[in-house]
Amino acid sequence: MKASEKIKELGLQLPPAPPPAGLYRPILVIDNFLYVSGQGPVLNDGSLYTGRVGDDLDLSQGKMGARHVGLTMLATITTHFGDLDRIKRLVKTLGMVNCTPDFKDHPLVINGFSELMSDVFGPENGVGVRSAVGMMLPGNIAVEIEAMFELHK
Repeated sequence: MKASEKIKELGLQLPPAPPPAGLYRPILVIDNFLYVSGQGPVLNDGSLYTGRVGDDLDLSQGKMGARHVGLTMLATITTHFGDLDRIKRLVKTLGMVNCTPDFKDHPLVINGFSELMSDVFGPENGVGVRSAVGMMLPGNIAVEIEAMFELHK
């Protein structure tokens, strides 16, 4: 099933794509790869999902933040690239979690993004290589994720 059809089947609503927050491109295509700059979790009303995991957010709330980043990334790709069905597979994910120094479950938070990508692109093409780290993030956003996708030739 195509990604666009899967999004409809799952009843997903994409938030508005955020404008760049600095001097960079939201997406860049080189050869048959689509690179997506770091995305934060934008809600459907355009506001940001904020908080620090281990402080004012728990693991499940952090995971929800990562899912929101996935929806934001799909919106950014749609706005700045076009057809999601041109994506063959997710190649690489870098997930950054805004968390306290003692929080140790970064990969479980980023699963919110990874599970969404698997749902949209399928378990074979929606799962790629991945890193998950903890840090402080701008604007107190809960999660930031950048990704690389392979395009159909």
